[in-house]
Amino acid sequence: MTLHRACALSEVPEEGAIGVEVAGIPVAVVRADGEIFALHDVCSHEEVPLSEGEIYDHTVECWLHGSCFDLRTGKPTGPPATKPVAIYPVTLDGGDVYVGLPD
Repeated sequence: MTLHRACALSEVPEEGAIGVEVAGIPVAVVRADGEIFALHDVCSHEEVPLSEGEIYDHTVECWLHGSCFDLRTGKPTGPPATKPVAIYPVTLDGGDVYVGLPD
């Protein structure tokens, strides 16, 4: 795993998400309940950005069909998605958000 800078912490909205590309991988950086999470920014049901969805209760809801994913595990918590999305470890350093991506 290698840490990569994803964005400035100040760019991540309160109770919201931004989509960024990190080392060629689409990543959603999410703030929920004061915590920062990172997950693959493509819904496992349809290929749309999860960063454009609603954030609530440690959940991101895809805007297209309403699939829900747990921000802590990437597992689907509501249909129609049945496959999880990858989650990435997050490190905060000097006002920046870093995500750990597989080598």
